[in-house]
Amino acid sequence: MNPLVAVLGCFLLYALGFGLYAKYLARRVFRLDADRATPAHTLRDDIDYVPTNRFVLFGHHYASITGLAPMLGPAVAVIWGWVPAMLWIVLGAVFVGCVHDFGALVVSMRAKGQSVGKVAEGVIGPRAKMLFLALIFFGVALAMGVFVFVIAKLFSIGADFDAANLASATTSFPSAVLPSAALMVMAMIMGYLLYRRNFPLGQTTAVGFVFMLFFVWLGARYPTLWLDVGAWPTTTSWTWALLGYAFLASVLPVWSLLQARDFLNSLLLYLGLISAYAGFFVLGPVFQAPPVNLHPEGAPALFPFVFVVIACGAASGFHGLVSSGTTAKQINRETDARFIAYGGMIGESLLGLLAVLACTAGFKSTESWNAAYRNWDTIQNLPAKLGAFINGCASFISALGVDRNLAAAFIAVIVVSFALTTLDSATRLLRFNVSEIGASIRFSILRNRYVATSIAVGAICWFAFYEIDGKPAGLVLWTLFGIINQLLAGLTLLVVTLYLYQRGRNPWFTGLPCAFMLVSTFTATIKQLGGFHERGQTLLFVVGACLLLLAVGIVIEGLRAFLRREHHTTDEIRFEQR
Repeated sequence: MNPLVAVLGCFLLYALGFGLYAKYLARRVFRLDADRATPAHTLRDDIDYVPTNRFVLFGHHYASITGLAPMLGPAVAVIWGWVPAMLWIVLGAVFVGCVHDFGALVVSMRAKGQSVGKVAEGVIGPRAKMLFLALIFFGVALAMGVFVFVIAKLFSIGADFDAANLASATTSFPSAVLPSAALMVMAMIMGYLLYRRNFPLGQTTAVGFVFMLFFVWLGARYPTLWLDVGAWPTTTSWTWALLGYAFLASVLPVWSLLQARDFLNSLLLYLGLISAYAGFFVLGPVFQAPPVNLHPEGAPALFPFVFVVIACGAASGFHGLVSSGTTAKQINRETDARFIAYGGMIGESLLGLLAVLACTAGFKSTESWNAAYRNWDTIQNLPAKLGAFINGCASFISALGVDRNLAAAFIAVIVVSFALTTLDSATRLLRFNVSEIGASIRFSILRNRYVATSIAVGAICWFAFYEIDGKPAGLVLWTLFGIINQLLAGLTLLVVTLYLYQRGRNPWFTGLPCAFMLVSTFTATIKQLGGFHERGQTLLFVVGACLLLLAVGIVIEGLRAFLRREHHTTDEIRFEQR
């Protein structure tokens, strides 16, 4: 099939999903009410609970959910061909991922902005809450430990770095350092001007965005600034710097850094997506990958693993944490939820679709694609997979007449920036998670945001630095991340389904996606555990088995809640002592 026709078909499905399906969910299923007070107003503290313009919050939400995963997952999954990857990314987003994010935001709004783990207590029971919180803590800390490691690698200078030919790099993109640092400074200035000086949003954003583009150009012109290559910081130094940034971003008021930073970041991604897709249509490439490849060498079976490998971009449990952990605390009106959550997930799916195109039609020839995807082992290098995405997108943008080096530097900034926004938002989510655990066990010191953040950053640090068999613990356990992420997605959909059922609403719109996610992920988990056992990977087997037991425990608690046939006359979720 012509790639241009395939992409136009995908765009049509996105439009129908948002214009028809999401509108029906908002009006008939979730029954959003513009006049109902949201937690941002009833619990306003100007630190975490802040009523926010829906366009600014969309940018913050979009940037928070859009990390490395929507680029990493598709870059791996195309080994099974571009058709399975494209179908899951588009149909999975419209009917599963968008519904998941939308539902998580709604139930959290009606539970005082509490995380999905805390919401599980009001919908299912206290045991489910503790199981949820344990699963969330492990999964988020693991993912962010890997993100810190990968970002530090991208910031570092490796053997593939060539200052005169940035587009030749596969893992070294120091040109992203200056724009990323400048973005943080500009975001803090914007936050101060917008919230303390009441500057107009449009003009302030326009000036900040122009400066942002200037620093992207400056970073491409001087990738190592004015330092010699030998004086450039090491990977370890960058790792410590990133952990320090995560700590500060977690404890600062959300308006002072995260909102403005993520809003600027989202504008950068909009420009990147528009440019890459425009270049794609101008270039008119052909697929260099096969439509379907059922038996790649060394790869697991297409079903169920394509649904686990591609998480963000199609459906992701992490998104439910963002929707319920930060976004629900800032939403101004309930009716903004459709635009922010369902629309934000479509935006991330567009990035996942672009990753499929970059890693299939972005190659110069079938031979070069076959060399990159000759077997499962060749695609396990995380920084190299990002390099494939960056170079593929750069080839599209260069079709518009943009210098290839500048295009590569621009996409690298987007990749790093969104990894950073996920890191800072996730650290904040972990802080909320630790505080909720502290409240549950009545250990009040854990509710202090500095103490909770220290524990969160310490857990991320462990996964980034601690080594198992010479590799960072996060990379060794990364095999489990897709499983954890999709388990969280299925379990979040379970909470939303029970919420609807208990209030006499139609539960099938979330119940069917819930069943699909749980069946596919449980199947993948059992197959993975069998592989770990056969290969003698005891650590992975033990950790994976514990995660599976946690998930099974939540499902059992959910079934018990269903059999109790509780019904509620109010949309508000009350947390009662059981």
